[in-house]
Amino acid sequence: MIKINIHEAKTHLSRYLDRLAKGETIVLCKRNVPVAEIRPIRPDRKSRRPVGLAKGKFKVPPEFFEPLPAEIVAPFYGEDP
Repeated sequence: MIKINIHEAKTHLSRYLDRLAKGETIVLCKRNVPVAEIRPIRPDRKSRRPVGLAKGKFKVPPEFFEPLPAEIVAPFYGEDP
C-alpha cells in the first residue's frame, strides 16, 4: 500500500494505474490526510464455482426446519412478544 497526494496522482496517473493492475492498493491523501482508498478490481472467475464443496462437512439438525417461537416472530410483524 502506498500513500500519495492528489497532485502526485494527477501528474503520474498512468504510473499508478500500472501499479494498481499488479494488485497494489493506493491511499489518496489531501495535504497528507487520507481521503480515499483505490483498490484494484478483482478479475472475473475463469471457471464456474463447483457446487457441493462442503458436502459431508456439517449436518443440519431437524430442529432447523421447525417453526420459530412466537416471541421471535412477533417483532417482524411489529407486534410485542
